[in-house]
Amino acid sequence: MPDVVFTVDQARSMRDQAVPGHNRWHPDIPPAVTVRPGSSIRVECREWTDGQIGNNDSANDVRDVDLSGAHMLSGPIAIEGAEPGDLLVVDILDLGPVPQEIGDAPGQGWGYTGIFSKANGGGFLTDHFPDAYKAIWDFSGQAATSRHIPGVKFTGITHPGLFGTAPSPELLARWNARERALIATDPDRVPPLALPPLEESVLGGTATGDALAAIGRDGARTVPPRENGGNHDIKNFTRGSRVFYPVHVPGALFSGGDLHFSQGDGEITFCGAIEMGGFIDFHVDLIKGGMATYGVTTNPILMPGNVEPRYSEFLTFIGISVDHGSDTNHYNDATLAYENACMNAIRYLEKFGYSGPQAYLLLGAAPIEGRVSGVVDIPNACCSLYLPTAIFDHDIRPSASGPVRADRGSCAVSS
Repeated sequence: MPDVVFTVDQARSMRDQAVPGHNRWHPDIPPAVTVRPGSSIRVECREWTDGQIGNNDSANDVRDVDLSGAHMLSGPIAIEGAEPGDLLVVDILDLGPVPQEIGDAPGQGWGYTGIFSKANGGGFLTDHFPDAYKAIWDFSGQAATSRHIPGVKFTGITHPGLFGTAPSPELLARWNARERALIATDPDRVPPLALPPLEESVLGGTATGDALAAIGRDGARTVPPRENGGNHDIKNFTRGSRVFYPVHVPGALFSGGDLHFSQGDGEITFCGAIEMGGFIDFHVDLIKGGMATYGVTTNPILMPGNVEPRYSEFLTFIGISVDHGSDTNHYNDATLAYENACMNAIRYLEKFGYSGPQAYLLLGAAPIEGRVSGVVDIPNACCSLYLPTAIFDHDIRPSASGPVRADRGSCAVSS
């Protein structure tokens, strides 16, 4: 087994670990450990909200979740000899839920998918689903089933939602300036356009005193992906993948977490994957001067692994860049087109007895494929959503006999 370089006791908050992780991006967060290029390492991870979500039948915990402390990241891990301008080469060797444990923390035999309320984070379809909902998923090997979305079983495509390197002071300042400028265009928007630095609930690893205060004052929130990697939420970033991360500070300071048992393309509910704690094994190496050599200036490069569920039949839903409610055409708006593809799939599944929130949760968690199919046929961008038919224990294909509607129970709702 690879050397365990960051340990997590799932019965304790990330703040109470022997070596705590962090929840902001900042170059002055001290490394938890230093490893050599060529090392194989294991990193244990806490679920991203630090265990705020429970295995129960109420979505009040999703409604009331405190996002000021997210995400809980393991690390930073310093790579000996890494310098700004290098590429950090990261191979994913293995990952999964907490091994051989059943318990109260996500990842201990179960995980969850949440629809966040519009007033607290929202999601891709938050204007259609403004309230909080939840589905609990039970793990059996590589398969996931849910008492909250019956009639469905699928193979998970396990992956980390979030890993990246630390920003330089200059890069961090650029992030904060441009995101504050975006917020200023509509400062009262709900949900907000971006999340600026926040001193509340800051965790800076082993930093204390003035150093921790600076991390709280200037540290970037971990919600979006940025030039350092970060919260990409790419479902194909799984075992066998290789990622080339830009190095912006000495040692690279590699961190992450937000492990997922499964996810659909887009993670459309915001908490749309099956969230869990667990472990991830890496092999790390360096390409000296690789950023200039390969022209990697703004984002990492990913080589996906070959591990994914084998589904061969799909029902595909299409969306175009038209607001059908007001019958307004938008010019090549791929975001609106994908929103329409998602809503077309949800309305279709409602004909079989699923509620809208159940269908929305399913599209976030199951290994659906989302594609930008066309952005040149003006004025309508076209996006498509591929839903595997084999994940259902009933036939969802259109036929002359019509859909078979059944009682599909209920997802967890908020009071």
